[in-house]
Amino acid sequence: FFQTNDMLPLSLLKAAVNHPMLVELKSGETYNGHLSVVDNYMNLILRDVTLTSKDGDRFFKLAECYIRGSNVKYLRLPDEVIDIAILNDKKARSNKRAKRGGGVSSRGGRGRGGGRGRGGRGGQRGRS
Repeated sequence: FFQTNDMLPLSLLKAAVNHPMLVELKSGETYNGHLSVVDNYMNLILRDVTLTSKDGDRFFKLAECYIRGSNVKYLRLPDEVIDIAILNDKKARSNKRAKRGGGVSSRGGRGRGGGRGRGGRGGQRGRS
């Protein structure tokens, strides 16, 4: 069992690149193919596509097609994509934690000021 309550749909779609998926549009047409590209508006580019008409009686083969994200009713993805998205999410969170805390940062890890500028002993001022 997995938790996806804090996973964003876009991260799930980005994990689905190069995997098969089914897309149903609001018009009722369905597209089966492999996801090539997804952008931040959830626009999709599918390759090796089989388009099924709304009635389900006509089929068309397409090498590639573009689907506007606002026209999508739902997506069906393989279960392995969810697992990949969960792993990617965990990696991203652990990388964030590693960057944020612990160790010496690029500023010296000394808090505000970083040991330069204000405060301190004043350096070599006035000496020749």
